Amino acid sequence: MPLDLSVYLVTDSTPAILRDRDLCTVVEAALKGGVTVVQYRDKTSDTGVLIDTAKRLHQLTQRYNVPLLINDRVDVALAVGAEGVHLGQDDMKFELAKKLLPKDAIIGISTSTIQEAKQAVSDGADYIGIGTMFATPTNSWYASHLGGNQRCLCDAHRRDRGINPSNVQRVIYQSQSPRKALDGVAIVSAIMAADDPQAATEGIAQLIKSRPLFALTPKVARDNEVGALLQEVPQIVQKMVEVHPLVHNMINFVVANFVANVALAIGASPIMAPYGDEATDLSNFDGALLINMGTLTGDSISNYLKALKAYNSRGNPVIYDPVGAAATEIRRNAVTQLMAGGYFDLIKGNEGEIRQAWGSSAVQQRGVDSGPSKLDGQQKALLARDLARREKNLVLLTGAVDYLSDGERVIAVENGHSYLGQVTGAPRRTIRPVMYEIAAENAANKEYVRGPGSFVPAFLDELYAIRTAAAKGDNSWFTGRAKVHMVNV
Repeated sequence: MPLDLSVYLVTDSTPAILRDRDLCTVVEAALKGGVTVVQYRDKTSDTGVLIDTAKRLHQLTQRYNVPLLINDRVDVALAVGAEGVHLGQDDMKFELAKKLLPKDAIIGISTSTIQEAKQAVSDGADYIGIGTMFATPTNSWYASHLGGNQRCLCDAHRRDRGINPSNVQRVIYQSQSPRKALDGVAIVSAIMAADDPQAATEGIAQLIKSRPLFALTPKVARDNEVGALLQEVPQIVQKMVEVHPLVHNMINFVVANFVANVALAIGASPIMAPYGDEATDLSNFDGALLINMGTLTGDSISNYLKALKAYNSRGNPVIYDPVGAAATEIRRNAVTQLMAGGYFDLIKGNEGEIRQAWGSSAVQQRGVDSGPSKLDGQQKALLARDLARREKNLVLLTGAVDYLSDGERVIAVENGHSYLGQVTGAPRRTIRPVMYEIAAENAANKEYVRGPGSFVPAFLDELYAIRTAAAKGDNSWFTGRAKVHMVNV
């Protein structure tokens, strides 16, 4: 019998999930929908009940040519002739289960650390379950530390944060590496608690087979890559002026007015909408979402997650600015919740914020400032690259020099002016492409600019001037101005 881990159903017989329905009826509907493995999991019933239910389940799974695995109980698997077992770290040891079960029995192992996963591979497990993936931003990533031939299953079955239609594509996409990708996902309540388990399974199976709309398209390395990328900048600015894209800002209220003026100056169409329920309608305009958690409230995270889901579902760009991420425990927890709750096309922040997004435990910020730098330029470039590589997105680490990475390449941008760091809400708190940096340089060079106060209106004027030139196809604002180079990491 083939072992296809792609849609791996873990049963749940608790009343909260199963309600008044028959377990076998629900499982058969899921089998019709495309479940590829069934794991019978019941931690409370007596052995006689377990064997009786497992026999009924096995009759169903055999009919659909799908393996039945028994959670924990090797004796029950032997009694009903199931295809194998799934063992946790506190269950029967692999070596003993291997001796007791038939030679061709399937044995899967749950792991929650890289060390446990490597041990399961060494023992000879047929597959490993990794999770719970939502505990930290990095858990789903450790499949990449395993050999390319080992089968891996995302074994995340917490009822409150399990695999479901809203996250299954992201889980699979962000777990990929050049060495390894997930072979499947373990699903509990998204199928077992569904009113229509067959339809729920069909929907999840289709999502698993499909490439997510937000997935980055890998770029082939080019000769003189920096030069080739810079050639695209004026074209991108001109296209933005022509398209007039909507920018949905869920932003720090301290800077909302300034950010709106910046967006208008460059030709975008801003809307300040912190109410998450509006995102479904706003995302239909196929603009971008910016989440800036500068002024958190008790309702912020739930609103951010609603908007994140809406924009992810359409594949629209989402930018995350984890302002003051390491300043308080509430903000540190917010970073974890948001990064577990959806996909960000770009994460941007200063050194302290990016270190917190990475998961560093020794970061402490005072307010929104990064604080004294702990890293040199090479280390900053590596941090940006590693976070982008793990999250399968873009990362912009801002500072006197900006480091932008797609997980493989790192570009350093040295344009800009120190006034940007002295103005609340200046583009160091939005996106900082070369366009903004050059506008800042132009503004700071005006004779009447004497400090941050006079810099702001000059800066807006310079952004508008670039927009006007771009609309005419005039690239003189950019030619020869970019201070950009590739960083070897």
